[in-house]
Amino acid sequence: MQSKLFLLFVMIMLSASLSANDSIQEKPDFISKDKVLVYTFKIMEEIAEPVWRKTKKAFEEAESLHADLIIIHLNTFGGALDAADKIRTRILESKTPVFVFIDNNAASAGALISIACDRIYMRKGGSIGAATVVNQTGEVLPDKYQSYMRSLMRSTAESNGRNPKIAEAMVDPSIYIEGIIDSTKVLTFTTSEALKNNYCEAEAESITDVLKEAGINNYELKEQTLSQLDYFIGFLMNPIVSGILIMIIIGGIYFEFQTPGIGFPLIAAISAASLYFAPLYLEGLAANWEILVFMAGLVLLALEVFVIPGFGVAGILGISFMIIGLTLSMIDNNGFDFSGVAMNGIIKSLLTVVISIFIGMIASFYLGQKVLKSHIFGKLALETVQNSNEGFSVSYDDMKEMIGKRGVAFTILRPSGKIMIDDNLLDATALNGYIDKGDEIEVVKYETSSLFVKKG
Repeated sequence: MQSKLFLLFVMIMLSASLSANDSIQEKPDFISKDKVLVYTFKIMEEIAEPVWRKTKKAFEEAESLHADLIIIHLNTFGGALDAADKIRTRILESKTPVFVFIDNNAASAGALISIACDRIYMRKGGSIGAATVVNQTGEVLPDKYQSYMRSLMRSTAESNGRNPKIAEAMVDPSIYIEGIIDSTKVLTFTTSEALKNNYCEAEAESITDVLKEAGINNYELKEQTLSQLDYFIGFLMNPIVSGILIMIIIGGIYFEFQTPGIGFPLIAAISAASLYFAPLYLEGLAANWEILVFMAGLVLLALEVFVIPGFGVAGILGISFMIIGLTLSMIDNNGFDFSGVAMNGIIKSLLTVVISIFIGMIASFYLGQKVLKSHIFGKLALETVQNSNEGFSVSYDDMKEMIGKRGVAFTILRPSGKIMIDDNLLDATALNGYIDKGDEIEVVKYETSSLFVKKG
């Protein structure tokens, strides 16, 4: 009786163990297939949004082809954490097994991506690790960023049965692991060290070697091919390029407000805005309402300049709407749901927009003084000096006498500009916000040391 109970207990435990293994092994066993379709793509650059776009496209194509295996050919020193986290998540969620071939370097964000893969293969002399979060100058960021990275590395390692403490030591120099790392250095494995500690399955010199080491002999390779349009879109989505486009937008708007008519500055601003939003829209990052928020900001800013004297609520709202529209278009939010967006990604996008706008404004002010007053572009700005010995006067009585007089707009008034009355060139402000050059005007009042005129 006891022997039967013992046998029953063993069968139950064996059944439970098999069930557990089935639940863990969600990805199909492809090695036993007669011919394996292997999809490969390369990550050989800094990890950023263009790489995430390429990765997403690669996984979609691999799934459409019903590939049995995906191999990432990787050589990178790292990059943006938010882009790396998206790639990591896509790898972990993949129903198709994912291998990585580290062709020399998998540092920082590259280490996170590699650890997310089902198997790691490394070239002789390669390295993996050094995942401390730093800024663009190489300075180590505060512990809240390190804590987030430690948890990402730890959970990613656990998901693939690797030692989470080792992954954490690649971020935190204070972690001590006997026989592996002391407590003063961030961990980086060589190929042989990675092999010894289960962070590399085998040494390989090529994708072919990877397949051989994996026991796959009969296979078909399908490599990702990107069109020139893909490369161009990836180029435009680079944060540096996005920042430059924002500066051109701001500069174009500024110079258009400073010069009469519709000309090159406006064309430059529209072109830059199109190049900024188009790739983001095509990739599903920029939604219609986010672009409309940016356009609403432009309208409010135009109202402030052309219609409402001074600088007040409309101008502040206009600039705010522009910043919001530009920022939200860069991040992968779903409407007002930001749950799937890392906070550092939002901060990075906001800083990119704000800094670009600030630099664009400073550059515009500086160039405005240089370019508009240069010999070539001098006609764009009025250089006439109103000297008192030539009959010009700024006395209160003289200005009061101008009330009721008629003249012409010497420049466009939007709302401020120059008017000509009895051969006198004067500063004036349009009451209705805009008067075209050459239109007849009438002086209505003189307040706060300024003449106010209306058309007619």
